[in-house]
Amino acid sequence: MQAVSRIRPARRDTRRRIRQRRAAAFASVTVLTLAVSTSAGTGHLRADPTTAAGSTAPGHPTPLAPCMISGPSDVQMTEGIPTPPGYSRSTGTVRALNLMIDFSDAPGEGTALDRLAEFAPQTRQWFATSSYGRLDYRPEAPIDHWLRMPKPFSAYGMERGAPFEPGYRELVEDLVARADPKVDFRAYDLVNVLVTPNAGPSALDTVLSVTFAGNREAPVADGVPVANASFVYSRQDDGSGAYGETGYRVLPHENGHAFGLPDLYTHEGGGAVGHWDIMSEDWGADNDLLGWHKWKLGWLDETQVSCAAAAGTGEYTLTPLPRPGGAKLVVVPLDSRTAYAVELRTQGGNDVAVCRPGVLVYKVDATVDTGGGPVRVYDSRRDSGGCVRSPNVHAELSDAAFVPGETFKDPRAGIVITVAGTDPAGNHRVRVTRR
Repeated sequence: MQAVSRIRPARRDTRRRIRQRRAAAFASVTVLTLAVSTSAGTGHLRADPTTAAGSTAPGHPTPLAPCMISGPSDVQMTEGIPTPPGYSRSTGTVRALNLMIDFSDAPGEGTALDRLAEFAPQTRQWFATSSYGRLDYRPEAPIDHWLRMPKPFSAYGMERGAPFEPGYRELVEDLVARADPKVDFRAYDLVNVLVTPNAGPSALDTVLSVTFAGNREAPVADGVPVANASFVYSRQDDGSGAYGETGYRVLPHENGHAFGLPDLYTHEGGGAVGHWDIMSEDWGADNDLLGWHKWKLGWLDETQVSCAAAAGTGEYTLTPLPRPGGAKLVVVPLDSRTAYAVELRTQGGNDVAVCRPGVLVYKVDATVDTGGGPVRVYDSRRDSGGCVRSPNVHAELSDAAFVPGETFKDPRAGIVITVAGTDPAGNHRVRVTRR
C-alpha cells in the first residue's frame, strides 16, 4: 500500500464538491433501524429486532457505564454505545453476499469475478487487521457471472447516492427478483452490490455508492428483509496508478454503515476528522478506524477501555492502536450524550499515513446525525498545514496528535489531558485531570 497517492490538481476541487454533495445527501436521509439482525458465528439473517450490532450493554455493573454515552432515538446512526439494534453483527463470522450486476445499456466491463477481485480479499484482510481478528469477514459470490437487471441503467433515474431515491427501491426489488431463485438470502449477514463500473458517471464526478443500513422498508427475500445492503458504483480511481491497492476501500467504508457507523465527513469534507477514520476519508492511503469505533463494534474488551469519570487526576498507559492487546482508549465523559476520547495512533496495521505519531484527542457527540460531524478531532498544531502532502488526505489534521509534553485543555469543562511521557515499548502515559 502506498503511503502517498496523487490526483491531478484539476480534480482536487472536484473531489471536494463530491464530498460536499455526498455529505449533504446523507445528512438528509432518515436511516431506519430495528429491521433485521444476525447471529454471530452462523451468519444467518433473522427477523429479530432485539439483537444489537457490535458492543452490547453489559449485563452487570461496570465502571465504564458513565462513558457509554447515548443519543435520542431519532438520531441517524448515533455514535452512542451500545449500537442500536437492526444493523449487521460486527464480530464473529460475517458472511457477505456479493452480487455483480450490469444493464443492457451498460454491459458488464470485464468478468464479474474480476469486479469482485477489486474488493476481495482486500476487504476481508482490512477487517481482520482492524478488528484484531474478531471479525471473520467472508465475502462470497454464489452467482459468478454478471446479473443482468431487467431495465436499462438510465431507466432507474438515480442521480446521487441516497436511499430515498425511488430508483434505488426499484433496483433492489429487481435485484431480489433476479437473484432469489439462485441465492438463499437467509444465509448471509449483509449484501454487497458491485455494479459494473461503466454504469453511471465516474466517482470523480458524482458519488452514487450508498448503503441501506437497518432499513425497515427493505424488500424481502426468502422471508428476511434485505436491510443492510451496500452499493458500489464506478471506481475510486484518482489516476495515480494506485487503484489496485486503494480502490477497494470504499467497500469497508460502506460496510461500516451496515455495522452501524455514521459518516464522519461533513459538508466541508474531511475537516472534522481527517484521515484518522475510514468513515471520514476512504480515498487514497490506507487508514483505520478510531478507537471509539473499535469499542462500538465490539473489537475492544472492557479491560482495554478506561473511563475517567471521577474528579481528580488519573494516569493511564495507552498502547498503539494498531498493536493487538493492551489498553487502547481513555474516555472522559462530559455528560450522558458527549465525551472526549483519547487514543495512541502510530504507523502500523491499517494506518500507513500517520506522519506524526502521538495521542489523538477527539470529541464524540451521540446527538449528532451521520454526516453532521458527530466526531471532532482536536488539532495539536492548528494552522500548521499538516505533515502529509497527499490530495487524498486532509493535510491540516494529519499532524493533529499530541506528543509528550503537550496538553489539551477544556477550561469550561475543567478538563486537562496531558501526554506525560513514553516507555521503551512505545506506549504513552496520559494524565487526565478534571475538577
